Amino acid sequence: MVSRHVFPRDERAPSRARQAVAALDPPVSGLPWEDVTLLVSELVTNSVVYGSGENVVLLIDDKRPEHLRCEVVDGGSGFVPTARGDRTVGGWGLELVEKLTSSWGVREGSTHVWFELSPGASGTS
Repeated sequence: MVSRHVFPRDERAPSRARQAVAALDPPVSGLPWEDVTLLVSELVTNSVVYGSGENVVLLIDDKRPEHLRCEVVDGGSGFVPTARGDRTVGGWGLELVEKLTSSWGVREGSTHVWFELSPGASGTS
């Protein structure tokens, strides 16, 4: 099932996104749900901090029993993901996405970031 959640782009959006993940029923079995919650929270936080537009959209596709796909979209004009060269506090959301997911990406020319997780396949992208 694909669920669509729209939140105002404000400081409460990450919490609302975590609640949307927690409400999945039935959840995909065998997935690291703490990672799913963390990644969704990180991407929504990025959208609040760096994006634009009034809303953040979270799409959660758990229609296949062995797979989960999440997408976070806002009204920004886009970005190119780059590797972090420094070790400052903060700004590690996309690195976490890279390390913990089976695949992820950014739709070109947009602020539409997606990731996929499969049981036992995290960090293989």
